[in-house]
Amino acid sequence: MRSHYLDDEGGINYRFDKNVREIEMSYHVKDYMRKDIVTLDTGASAFEASKKMAEKDVGYIIVLERGQPVGIVTERDLVMKIMAKEKDPLKTKIYECMSTPLITIDVDATVEEAVKTMATYGIRRLPVVHENIIYGVFTARDLAKHFSEYEDKVAKDIIWRMAVFSFPF
Repeated sequence: MRSHYLDDEGGINYRFDKNVREIEMSYHVKDYMRKDIVTLDTGASAFEASKKMAEKDVGYIIVLERGQPVGIVTERDLVMKIMAKEKDPLKTKIYECMSTPLITIDVDATVEEAVKTMATYGIRRLPVVHENIIYGVFTARDLAKHFSEYEDKVAKDIIWRMAVFSFPF
């Protein structure tokens, strides 16, 4: 059984097995995620979190406890759990309003897996991890931003697949 593996610069992986006549096309979250990670310790205030979000122009903060990720605070968390309940953001700690447990995805996961995970849990921000180390965050905004690029790669893959299968082996 002869097979080979090609790797395109765009992170597209092809695995072709002439006996099975199958091609695996993968688009990984690591190629589309934000690599700048914004974090705060559990003891920080909701006010500090909102200020840091504004400074970094992000809609989330990864919450750490002793250097380990334990939750996420989003703009929605601040509005629904602090502001709408008239809590003082200066006195409220982010561990009181963070979403936990932290839903994550492996760095080698595909975009399709990430989208399914986000839909399943109703989230728009998905930390990308490997061995409990956060390497980035894949967001709904990232998907929207890169969608046409992603769509172009899929179209090229389909054309490539058609070309490969049109030749006898």
